[in-house]
Amino acid sequence: MPLTAAAGAIAVLVAFAGCLLLAIRGLTGLFRAERASSRLLRVPVLLALGGSVASMWALQMALLTDDFSLEYVANHSATTTPFVFKMASAWAALEGSIVLWGLVLALFIWTVWRRLQRGAESDQLWAGALGIMGIVGLFFFGLMLTVSNPFRVCVEAGAVGCFEGSAAFWQPVQSALEGLGPNALLQNHFLMAVHPPVLYAGYVGLTVPFAFAMAALLSGESGPAWLKASRTWTLTAWSFLTLGIVLGGLWSYEVLGWGGYWAWDPVENASFIPWLVATAFLHSSIVQIRRGMLQAWNFMLVILAFAATILGTFLTRSGIISSVHSFSQSPIGPVLLWFLAFVLVVSFSVFLARIGDIGSSARLDSLFSREGILLINNLILSVLAFVVLVGTVYPLFLEAFTGAKASVGPPFFNRFAVPMTLVLVVTMAVGSITPWRAASAGLLWRRLRTPLVISLGHGALLVLMGYRKGYMLLSVVAGFLVLTAASRYALESGRRRAAKKEVSLARAIGRTVRGDRHYWSGQISHIGVAVLAVGIALSSNLAQLGSHTVEQFESVRFAGMELTYLEPVVREEPNREVLGAKIIVSRGGQRVGALEPSINSYFRQGQTIGTPSVATSFGGDLYLTLDRIDESGISFKAFWFPYIWLVWAGGFLVSVAPLWTWLGRRRSHAPDRVEEPVGA
Repeated sequence: MPLTAAAGAIAVLVAFAGCLLLAIRGLTGLFRAERASSRLLRVPVLLALGGSVASMWALQMALLTDDFSLEYVANHSATTTPFVFKMASAWAALEGSIVLWGLVLALFIWTVWRRLQRGAESDQLWAGALGIMGIVGLFFFGLMLTVSNPFRVCVEAGAVGCFEGSAAFWQPVQSALEGLGPNALLQNHFLMAVHPPVLYAGYVGLTVPFAFAMAALLSGESGPAWLKASRTWTLTAWSFLTLGIVLGGLWSYEVLGWGGYWAWDPVENASFIPWLVATAFLHSSIVQIRRGMLQAWNFMLVILAFAATILGTFLTRSGIISSVHSFSQSPIGPVLLWFLAFVLVVSFSVFLARIGDIGSSARLDSLFSREGILLINNLILSVLAFVVLVGTVYPLFLEAFTGAKASVGPPFFNRFAVPMTLVLVVTMAVGSITPWRAASAGLLWRRLRTPLVISLGHGALLVLMGYRKGYMLLSVVAGFLVLTAASRYALESGRRRAAKKEVSLARAIGRTVRGDRHYWSGQISHIGVAVLAVGIALSSNLAQLGSHTVEQFESVRFAGMELTYLEPVVREEPNREVLGAKIIVSRGGQRVGALEPSINSYFRQGQTIGTPSVATSFGGDLYLTLDRIDESGISFKAFWFPYIWLVWAGGFLVSVAPLWTWLGRRRSHAPDRVEEPVGA
């Protein structure tokens, strides 16, 4: 009997029992205040955490020791798999990815319980939220015990891989001589070890605000208490989800060799939809906390955000959509679909039962106010999420009901996403400098006049340089409007503070930015979006592409550079054979670098994939992909993407923006504040 299989199966059972006990005690505490003690929740929380950690440990040990008596290890790892990809194999396939999901969920459960433990001794809302999270945990650990069991033992092994497995780990097993190894694309770049865990932290983290929302609805509590209680986890989940999407785009760019980073792939959309809804929720929650508005809307958004993560899991894990991300068809698809239906029906039933209590809230005084702009922002994000959802699931419904196959490609999504995103960026610039309740036209003009002149000036400069593409010009203007509006606001606030406190302007600006970390965290995020938008506009509209066929030592000119094929490169690695070409890059007769695009052959999988080579500079990326190499020479494609580093810089800036809020919480800094500047 394989010890790792037994240990893993028992660990999952322990975690399942912990979630069951947590659901019972948490929901009991929700309705009975005297039973909401954190001490009563300690044992189930630790059982869930300990069981999930032990299950991941068992799976990792089986992978790292090449325990091919486990069906999962035999079919998704090999002795030749490099160490980092062996570890990543724990989430590179269906069953293992659910183990990771359970581990991340248990960690979030533990952090919520720890916050409860450090706070009040008894709190119904927090206990109820933990009970809801226990129910979610029951589902995912239940998957591991049934249709997605990663600890099935191999009962019929081949020389390579396992043909048949069984959940009965105590029965006699056969061990394969060698494993099949992971998919070639999943062992071709180190980001495979980083991107899924980060994305899962974002997905699973949205369980926390959902759990607090449901606890508030079930207990009859109205007001922003649940928003304030869950805000740290909402920001954390959103930050990880943002970073996961950015890393996914970078992985696609570095690995797939097509020169892009976002293709509106259905599974890319599956992560983008919850991000859009969660972003709308973050903005509208500010309005409720500040002005007491949008209560019902916030409950709807958080329910839909959590449901979107389940939909994304279904699209990714069921294999229903043909995608580089999808796994093979499995019984988990219908189970996930039923769970999604359960979440939507139960959540909205509770929501509708409480609509009379939460439907009434403060009214909007003026559309020309910060809350008015945030409402417009919400509508744009929600409509865009709906468009992406329709474009993603329409082919599924069409095939299910008519049998006809169809696809919805980038032109459909771009037709809606590009203009809506431009409007969204403009609302970010305007909303950030608009006061609450109401703003006069004169005040808005004074605050927007200088940023508008500067941003239009950048657009005019591009026109004078000969660039006439409309969306590129509009994106640059909108992006610089955000940058200059935020900069001017900080400068004017700093001037007022410097005059009032008699300090230097630089110090005053620093105190201003530290003085309201929530606000400036949002501004940092908006600046990141602006940088991202400018990067996308420049790199996509000014990109150059060339296809070349050359012999050894022959050169071609491309994008102001000279590319010379120097020699072939052949290299044997444990899991693959690398066949590439060394290409020297020169500019003005001076060598500036060398690139080695390659074609990699993976022995175990019998797959051959191309791997691009990228040289990054301030001006942009030179991106080469190898199409053919033989004795006569090579054929390759060359791309030039101007300023594409702005895409990654902007994306990373958006994802780390919440750190500015968290850094402030770690300091007992209570800065003085001044009134908002009225403009010059």
